Parts: sequence; structure tokens; C-alpha cells
Amino acid sequence: MLDGAVSALAGVALGLSLAAPPGPMNAIIAEESVLRGWGSGFRAGLGAMTADACFFALALLGVVAVVDELPAVRAALFGAGGLLMLYFAYGAASDASAAFGADEAAPAASSADSRGFRKAFALALTNPYQILWWLTAGVGLLDPGQFTLDALGGVSVATGSPVIVVGFFAGIGVWITGFPAALVAAGRRVDAFAPAVAYLSAAVLALAGLSFLREAVVVLG
Repeated sequence: MLDGAVSALAGVALGLSLAAPPGPMNAIIAEESVLRGWGSGFRAGLGAMTADACFFALALLGVVAVVDELPAVRAALFGAGGLLMLYFAYGAASDASAAFGADEAAPAASSADSRGFRKAFALALTNPYQILWWLTAGVGLLDPGQFTLDALGGVSVATGSPVIVVGFFAGIGVWITGFPAALVAAGRRVDAFAPAVAYLSAAVLALAGLSFLREAVVVLG
């Protein structure tokens, strides 16, 4: 029983290790949250989580490892990801300018309800660093085995088990639920918070996009 609980917590920690670090995915979630509300931020996070579910399936089939061994494919992913990030950076900056107007930061219309999901999903699928995570930490998640935590009295963690996989996606779920909620709560207290976060998101996306395009050139070179 204790071993199962520790394995689940280890999965949660792995999920947070993928979802929580600053980067383009959290920039999208932040922009959607502060400008369109918690629901839009959560849907953006759900888009990234859905991409991880796809990577999970591809990793099980060994496709992720194959992609990493093909420089042309890696360069294409970096290039596509970089262009997408620059496009989304422009959109984030435009949205931030609109948010300075007055009440334009109100919840989005229903026609835009899935925009954050689509943006995050497309960006995650073309993010080579997400693939790199699945080639490193993801291998430990999927590879059947067991290791002992001596610091916890010899409790065992079972990798490759359903418990740790469920914990992993639960960890992502915790982040994509709590992160937008924290941003929305902060935005209610500071009027300038929403456009400031949107501008910061645009800057993060632009810098990441330029970095990805540079990396594409390096890989091809």
C-alpha cells in the first residue's frame, strides 16, 4: 500500500517536472489565463497535456526515439516550432495591447473557447524539448523496473506501472488547474497584471521562437 502511494507521488513529481518549468507552454497558459479567464488557461494546459498523451503513446511504440535519431526531422520540428512561437508571440502582444483598453480582458466569446487548446497542442507537438524530456525522464517513467528509496525506509517505487503513469498525468493536471487559478486570482488584485503577463508571455514566446529557428539552422548545418 505504501509502495503504491510512493509510486503515485513519484509520478506526480515527474508530471510537475515536465509541466511546471518556465517556457513557451506556460507562456501560452499564462496569456490565456490572464486575458480570458481560468477556463481558457485550463484548456490551454489541457492542449499541452493532450500532446503529452500523444507522446506517451508514441514513446511506447518507440517512435519518439526514432525522431531523435533523424537530424532532418529534428530540424523541421525546431523550424516549425520556432515559426509557431513567433506567430503566437505576435498574437500575445496584440492581445496585451487590447487589454490596456478597458474591459477587453473579459472572458472570451464562445467562438474562441478552444483557441488556447489548439495553440498549446500545436506548439507542444512541435516542441523538440518536450520530445527530449520523453527520451530522458520519460524513459524512467515507462521502463518497467523498481528502485528503492532508502531515505524513506526502503520504500520501493515501481516504474512502468499504471500507478506511476496515473500519478504522472495527475501531476500535470494539478499544474494546469492551479497555475491558471493563481494567475487569475493575482489579476483580480492588480489591474495592470493581465497586460503585463501577456507582454511577458509574448517576449518569452518570441525569444523561444528565435532560439528554435537558430537551433534548426544549427542542426541542418
